[in-house]
Amino acid sequence: MRTMARKIIVIGGGAAGMTAASTAREHGAEDITLITEDEHVAYSPCAIPFVIEGRIKDFQSIVMHTPEFYQKERGIKVLVKTSVDKVDLDKKQLTTKDGSSFDFDSLVVATGGTVFVPPIEGKDLKGVFPVRFISDGEAIMDDLPSVHQVVVAGAGVIGLEVAVALHERGKDVTVVEMFDQVVPRIMDKDMAKLVQDHCESLGIKFVMGRPLSKIEGQGSVSGVVAGGTTIPCQMVIMATGVRANIRLAEQMGLEIGSLGAVRVSPSLQPYRKGRLVPDIYLAGDVVMCQSAIVPGPTMSQLGSTAVRQGRVAGMRAAGGSATFPGTASPYISVIGGLQVGGTGMSRSLAEYYGLKVVDAVVKGGCRARYYPGAKDMTVKLLADVDSGRLIGGQIVGKDDVTGRINWITAAILKGVTVKEFVQLENAYCPPTSMVFDTVNAAAEKLASELDR
Repeated sequence: MRTMARKIIVIGGGAAGMTAASTAREHGAEDITLITEDEHVAYSPCAIPFVIEGRIKDFQSIVMHTPEFYQKERGIKVLVKTSVDKVDLDKKQLTTKDGSSFDFDSLVVATGGTVFVPPIEGKDLKGVFPVRFISDGEAIMDDLPSVHQVVVAGAGVIGLEVAVALHERGKDVTVVEMFDQVVPRIMDKDMAKLVQDHCESLGIKFVMGRPLSKIEGQGSVSGVVAGGTTIPCQMVIMATGVRANIRLAEQMGLEIGSLGAVRVSPSLQPYRKGRLVPDIYLAGDVVMCQSAIVPGPTMSQLGSTAVRQGRVAGMRAAGGSATFPGTASPYISVIGGLQVGGTGMSRSLAEYYGLKVVDAVVKGGCRARYYPGAKDMTVKLLADVDSGRLIGGQIVGKDDVTGRINWITAAILKGVTVKEFVQLENAYCPPTSMVFDTVNAAAEKLASELDR
């Protein structure tokens, strides 16, 4: 159905913003302007570690489309290297830092997130880099020829991907993590150990349970201090987490939720003074959304979530109707050839929300054991004791983890119990799975644990 003409402005050129703009165009909007501080649009920051590693030829290869493409092919005006200074919600007008003003009927705010850099001595030295934008990746590559030792601060999935990439480039890499496990919060310790063991087998070193306390150097990095130990290095990668970029949201007076991001309704509208703000929609890393497992908020700073939210925001901005449901936040990472995936809740997260949890771990194969190239896979499933619902899954293996995580995610989103999950059918062929898949085996073991 064609909607009335609306003037739409989108702030942010990442996955959420570009999807919102394109979706609004698909739903009849004709006057769309997208404003971004970045010099590039339509690329995935998730690809940056793989460019650094050399698996992807160059940074230009990860840019899907140019601003000129959006103007010519989709009728969307894109302003790069442009920063929005303030938004007047009452006048429906925004002003950029260069003094230009833009009126709008609908506004989509997709300002994303910023890398959290701990306030430690030496953080501004030459040789300290975040990993968020193509420009960050380019700066890292420019410095690499003079670097022999690198410290990666943070052992989340991005930190580990970058650590592997730099190791593949021949660098001596040490990962420093303040928690006592890699991939904290979203993975359980037993599964995380498999990932750390794999990285150590590649030659990557770890300093665990010790936060980075100081970066040393005169003008440029010469080392870091973690837990009282000095580690020499010429480069520090800050993979210390992403926080919602709420500068504009705060300027507009929008409500910030308990997790430090903008509180939105299922329509992705924000609140101001307890009331929904009309004609404003938010999407991506800047918002706090609803968990699909327990009542209450969660963060889902994933590219896949940003695209889904961008579609809802774009439809709404164009005058249509759509909502964003609760999310299980399924994720997947490839770390030195090892596929690491998860969905729903880890044990620590579930217990934080007050759930009593039972779990089961099974080691099996990704295909028939007699088929050439069969590789090991470890599957962990978690259930809520009281309801018997499946609430989480984690898989570490070397083949087809994504498909199995999607399978588990669908069951979680439908509120399937473990006993129901055991009855679900799965496809079988020797090159792709065991006749009784490792996920099935984990589900049966979990059902037995629940019966105890």
